[in-house]
Amino acid sequence: PGDLIIRLDNEPVKGLGVDAAIERMRGPRGSKIEVTIAREGENQPINLTLERDIVKVKSVRSRWLEPGYGYLRIAQFQAGTGKDVGSELESLMSEQELRGIVLDLRNNPGGVLGSSIDVAGHFLEGGTVVYTEGRAKNSEVRYNATATDTTSGAPVVVLINGGSASASEIVAGALQD
Repeated sequence: PGDLIIRLDNEPVKGLGVDAAIERMRGPRGSKIEVTIAREGENQPINLTLERDIVKVKSVRSRWLEPGYGYLRIAQFQAGTGKDVGSELESLMSEQELRGIVLDLRNNPGGVLGSSIDVAGHFLEGGTVVYTEGRAKNSEVRYNATATDTTSGAPVVVLINGGSASASEIVAGALQD
């Protein structure tokens, strides 16, 4: 945190947009890229040679805050996030009775829409999660949660902040409604 990328393969990134920089950083798995960073407190830039690889982010983590009260953190909505939420909830509930849960969506940039529907379904007894409508005929689309409510009606507190976007906003809004 706080490092500033200033060159990629000895090419300056100044004036380069984020998407273009990301595109320049991507490459075949196993290939190498030289990244030059500026770090506060260092007099000279630091050169790093990195090997490209597939980055797998565990999107769901859980733990007990105190007896009966669980904590579920979703970092981003990936294809399997709904299933992962179900597994984490089942794991928590196999240890002890769930009296309430904190769902942490802070700094969650969103992701796969279908996963947000699946996640909301773990806390709802069915119903509309999100819908679109427009002027054109047949533009209305509804996405409904399955009637699962894995938590059996346990109270849910949802944490969001300015970094919560897209799918995380959909889940937070659906649970609020």
